[in-house]
Amino acid sequence: MLYISYGSVCELETQILLAGDLDLIEKSELGTLKKDIAEIERMLKVLIKSSKDRPLNP
Repeated sequence: MLYISYGSVCELETQILLAGDLDLIEKSELGTLKKDIAEIERMLKVLIKSSKDRPLNP
């Protein structure tokens, strides 16, 4: 499920970048969205890594 979430965030990032390239989003809003997406990607990567390090039967 975490990998699906990460893929969805990457897809959203692509759509936002395209919208910015097409001037459908204001530059100030684009910067905020990029920062938010980067933070979500970072959090998902940490969750994925921690789930790999955790034993299946605690």
